[in-house]
Amino acid sequence: MTGSSRLAATLLLLALAGCDSGDQVAEPPRPSAPPAPASRAPDPTPTITSTPGSGAVRPDWLGTRPLPLRRDGYGRVPPTPPELDPRRFTLPDTVPTLPGAGFAAQVGKVPAAVLARSTWAPACPVGATDLAYVRLTFWGYDDRRHTGELLLNRAVAYDVVRAFRVLYRARFPIEEMRVTRSSELDAAPTGDGNNTAGFVCRPTVGATSWSAHAYGLAIDVNPFMNPYQRDDVVLPELASSYLQRDWQRPGMFGPDSLVVREFARIGWSWGGAWHTLKDYQHLSATGR
Repeated sequence: MTGSSRLAATLLLLALAGCDSGDQVAEPPRPSAPPAPASRAPDPTPTITSTPGSGAVRPDWLGTRPLPLRRDGYGRVPPTPPELDPRRFTLPDTVPTLPGAGFAAQVGKVPAAVLARSTWAPACPVGATDLAYVRLTFWGYDDRRHTGELLLNRAVAYDVVRAFRVLYRARFPIEEMRVTRSSELDAAPTGDGNNTAGFVCRPTVGATSWSAHAYGLAIDVNPFMNPYQRDDVVLPELASSYLQRDWQRPGMFGPDSLVVREFARIGWSWGGAWHTLKDYQHLSATGR
């Protein structure tokens, strides 16, 4: 079965499961034979140094201060701390650096060690062999080349790489890109996470159907700069300042942005265009 056929079959299964339309389904993050490996030819890109300024240094308390909980289990929404507005630091890479001086990517089978530290389990709606492990470079807020990792559905992996290649060339900044750990699903919310991630095995919030992330068919990009909002729920909880979408800060994206255009080019839609809620971070192959 070709990649496009696998994707079409997955989308049909989602439709038959009785999924609501994109406008009706919440997708917020909680507390925050596979293709042969292939290397992409690097594009030469110079390294630029920058002078640290406001919001350019990671606060010592990042990720360590659990929020008081609401009755729905989410954290209360306090004002955005000044250290995170504007937020423009990049966390250390968690995977080995890809060779070269510009954009590079590798797509292959998910290593057992990576699968073990991810949220995948046998009960997930996608098999481990239907996932691809993607390592790729991205441009950081420190004006440097970084290497991150994603778990994605095999059917969309190469399309996603093409989109991120364009973002890299445009120097769209990303803070962190790593595989979501299973321990994060039940962690107390600190409201300050900003990990760009794909596969997360979890149900859709407020429903019994699986999230598009659970199929490896969705990505959240810079979730702190592009938060989720429905009524008085904001996720991440400390990111309420970034609901001011007319004040554009680095790492944000909107309806006419390069991020939305490039993912639309591969057939993906944007959660920021939904009506009953706004999921500004969310890009999906399924429309939900």
